[in-house]
Amino acid sequence: MNNITLKRIDESNFIECFNLELGKGQEDYVSHPIRSLAQAYVYYAQCIPFGIYNAEKMVGYVMLIYDYDEEAYNIWHMMIDESEQGKGYGENAMRRLLELIREKPFGKSDIVLLTCKPRNLQAYNLYKKLGFEETGRSDEDEVELKILLC
Repeated sequence: MNNITLKRIDESNFIECFNLELGKGQEDYVSHPIRSLAQAYVYYAQCIPFGIYNAEKMVGYVMLIYDYDEEAYNIWHMMIDESEQGKGYGENAMRRLLELIREKPFGKSDIVLLTCKPRNLQAYNLYKKLGFEETGRSDEDEVELKILLC
């Protein structure tokens, strides 16, 4: 599994995060980390933004948020830098994040949710490969996917 690690975004690496780039057309699928970090600031009591690192280089970003109303973990805004896509970093980062969620950093829930546009085939197929299933709920043109970590 590559040298993928997740490191919390803080004052030492937020500029590195700001410099991540989405591929052409991908802004329709995921927010840029600058917007996402603004959300993380607002939801600071229930949210952890992470840089996705291959060794010492940040190659992507993901945010973990806990919804206390639904008692579920949510994965928001996962993205891999345009220059680093196609190397398996997204899958490895998701596996690391699911391992972290198993440690219950916010609450006892085993429910993990995320949303994805089905036409974003790379992401959608990755989530299905990892065991996520559609819940039947949607948010605009994104479908909600769920996995239970037991």
